[in-house]
Amino acid sequence: MGNRREYDIAFVGLKPGIHKFSYQVDDKFFADFQETDIHDCHATVDLTLERNTSFMMLKFEIAGKVSVVCDRCGNDLQLELWDEFNLIVKEVENPEEMNLNEEDADIYYIARTESHIHLADWIYEFVLLSIPNQRRCDEDEVGGPKCNKEVLAMLNEMKERVENNNPLQKVLEQFKKKQ
Repeated sequence: MGNRREYDIAFVGLKPGIHKFSYQVDDKFFADFQETDIHDCHATVDLTLERNTSFMMLKFEIAGKVSVVCDRCGNDLQLELWDEFNLIVKEVENPEEMNLNEEDADIYYIARTESHIHLADWIYEFVLLSIPNQRRCDEDEVGGPKCNKEVLAMLNEMKERVENNNPLQKVLEQFKKKQ
């Protein structure tokens, strides 16, 4: 967890107002966290921090590219990243005693005695949340030069086998013919 300190902000000396920070996220950043199925990450995280007397508003803007494995064919797939996340950080006496409810989902509580905000975990989560849940080649690219044709052929063969052996499918076909 060596390079995580560069993702800390000492907010004690920050004057009220807007402050901007920028972070580069690459494969070295992800090495400090659990293993993920992403690689070749080149992302920029632009942070706008608005400092007020008892709270801070953080706006994270994620942009860049990342490679993931296609859910359909298994080959590498390059995805564009772009997303925004907002977070409110409130300074309180005892953050452990705060009653959290669903409305507080985007509020993070820190003790007034804290002097730094640790951003690495948030950046990690926000980059992962910027990646779509379904990682697939576009429909017009299926079977194209980037797709694994062997895997696609096996999937089509398995689909045909399931359709031919499914008794429900046969009944549905008969029903369609009657219509």
